[in-house]
Amino acid sequence: MTDDVVIRIEGAAGRITLNRPKALNALNRPMTDAITAALVRWRDDASVKHVVIDGAGGRAFCAGGDIRAVYDMIPTDPEFPRAYWRAEYRLNAMIARYEKPYVALMDGFCLGGGVGLSAHGSHRIVTERSFVGMPETAIGFTPDVGGAWLLARAPGHAGEYMAAVAYRMNAADAIYAGFADTMIRAEDIPAFVAALSEGQDAGETARRFSIPPGASGLAARQADIDLIFGTETVQEAARRLKAMAGPWAEETLGKISSHSPTALAAAHFSVRKVRGFGRVEESLDHEYRYAHRATGLHDFREGVRALIVDKDGKPQWRPAHLDDVRMSDVVALFAPLGKDELGLAAGS
Repeated sequence: MTDDVVIRIEGAAGRITLNRPKALNALNRPMTDAITAALVRWRDDASVKHVVIDGAGGRAFCAGGDIRAVYDMIPTDPEFPRAYWRAEYRLNAMIARYEKPYVALMDGFCLGGGVGLSAHGSHRIVTERSFVGMPETAIGFTPDVGGAWLLARAPGHAGEYMAAVAYRMNAADAIYAGFADTMIRAEDIPAFVAALSEGQDAGETARRFSIPPGASGLAARQADIDLIFGTETVQEAARRLKAMAGPWAEETLGKISSHSPTALAAAHFSVRKVRGFGRVEESLDHEYRYAHRATGLHDFREGVRALIVDKDGKPQWRPAHLDDVRMSDVVALFAPLGKDELGLAAGS
């Protein structure tokens, strides 16, 4: 067991609280294993009507996986991060298929691995403090934890756009994009959880506490997003941005230019590929192929170094320019792994 996650039963609710507030509740392997074990136990526990997962500290539900720990282990034990990702992705698949209502309180930062713990659940709750997103391209990685599946099902080509710019959705955006279902006030969370612990129906409780999310900035920009990102490659999207006048195009191009060219091309390819899949397990298998190979990728190690370890904000990408990324290399990053396949789709 681990003190990094608090697991208990409160009335009718199986309760999971991520408990690393100083690390914005970043998810590590012991937490993943503890959550998985709890969900397995509660499947057949008649006293547990539904699962409720939240984060301690008030700043974050979960700001992602513990990438620093992954980075530290790559030089000596590259199988450590691969085992971590396998366990995490299996948990994501379990959440997506869980037999009981799974209520995720996505209050505060909900990024990367936090999305995997929440947005595959049956009841996804955001607040006025929520910031939801998949920031992987900024560190030389690509949307994982089923993130490509969610992005691929966002309206139009919003998924390609959000992956490229590491877009942070507010509550209205998250509901519009299909990452969340309901908005409640942060101050109502204790009463909301108390109602669930009393055994009240999860869907009805969410409706009772819900408030209008307001207008989505993502929705307002949908026509431009589709015009720019409805392309076969991210390189073509960048060329369209250069030809478009205005602050949004300039800002979007600026964000893209700071991210890993290889990861940008991989994310765009991945979202478009996953759009043709029929099950989240297929997406997780596909995403794992990139993750498995990421331990040997310069851009992943360099991105983590620049943004998380040294924090100089000056990654030296290889290749440095988007036009130098070859599509054949991108496709190869997602090629089958043979005996190392995750194999979720085959087993489901």
